[in-house]
Amino acid sequence: MYSMKEACQQTGMTYENLKFYCNEGLIPNVKRDKRNYRVFDEHDIKWINSLNCLKGCGMSISEMKEYLALCLQGERSIPQRKVILEKKKEALLSSMEELQKSVAYIDWKQSFYDDVLAGRTAYYSNLVPELMKDTD
Repeated sequence: MYSMKEACQQTGMTYENLKFYCNEGLIPNVKRDKRNYRVFDEHDIKWINSLNCLKGCGMSISEMKEYLALCLQGERSIPQRKVILEKKKEALLSSMEELQKSVAYIDWKQSFYDDVLAGRTAYYSNLVPELMKDTD
């Protein structure tokens, strides 16, 4: 069994977040020791790691609660859980695509600046009228 502090170390979660997740009911069947302190077993640690992943996927607390409720229903809710995860995956892939576009723009802009600084191209700006590039 792990104490709150040990569970935090095992999962990378802050004490405050773990306490919040417990209070929100996101960690079912929380056990307590003889001093009434929360303690966690290996199954709890694995579930907390899953919660960290779901949070990283962009799930809200209410979405995590919905997912947990489905998990507690057992095997029969797997199709519903798959739908939830697929939607999150699609959102993540879309975010990745947007991030890749942003990185590509930064790479292009850095290359442009390198070329200007090296004298390989003339500087122009789309913001300063006298420096705008003539594209006609």
